[in-house]
Amino acid sequence: MVETVVGSLDDDKAEDVTVIDLRGRSSIADHMVIASGRSQRQVGAMADHLMEKLKQLGLPVSVEGMQQGDWVLIDAGDIVVHLFRPEVRSFYNLERMWGVPAASKAAEKVGALIA
Repeated sequence: MVETVVGSLDDDKAEDVTVIDLRGRSSIADHMVIASGRSQRQVGAMADHLMEKLKQLGLPVSVEGMQQGDWVLIDAGDIVVHLFRPEVRSFYNLERMWGVPAASKAAEKVGALIA
């Protein structure tokens, strides 16, 4: 499932994609994915495309924040996806809350987590 999310975000030119492995750290999900889009329109489009792909996999998908486009949360059960505009992402700094490096450094680790 992480591969599907990361692949969809890559197709939509998401920036600074970070995958956080939550297994053993939280019961909310197995993985959290955080990514940035350059504009509200791009964030909304990434969310739409990703929701369609997750629904095709038969996953229950719920979404919050689609109207504003500054921050969209997609909950697909075992995976939670946060899509931000860069300024909003920087303000909330979810990576820091989960103890992972800044987005640009963590992006190098995406391949290791989904392999």
